[in-house]
Amino acid sequence: RRTLTLKDQLASRYADLLYEGRWWSTEREALDALVEVTQRRVTGEVRLRLYKGTATVLARQSPFSLYAGEYATFEADGVYRQADAAGFIRLFGLPITIGARVAARR
Repeated sequence: RRTLTLKDQLASRYADLLYEGRWWSTEREALDALVEVTQRRVTGEVRLRLYKGTATVLARQSPFSLYAGEYATFEADGVYRQADAAGFIRLFGLPITIGARVAARR
């Protein structure tokens, strides 16, 4: 997800390079290298249904897929513990908590 966000941000920079006529710049080469690295694991098969201008994904598979059905559960599986969620939520929300405390002091 973060890689996709980065690629979206850099797409506008790439467009600027083209608009400015800087195709042969080292900056464009660096952006190309980033794209090449992020695409190494983009492979697989997708089945679509096309109907009246709409595309619906029917199936997808990739040897690099991060989805594992056996872990997509909240049951006991040895990989995920319910207690992990509480720590993650506290850590992920820490900047918001600190920001609220700083704002309250003002």
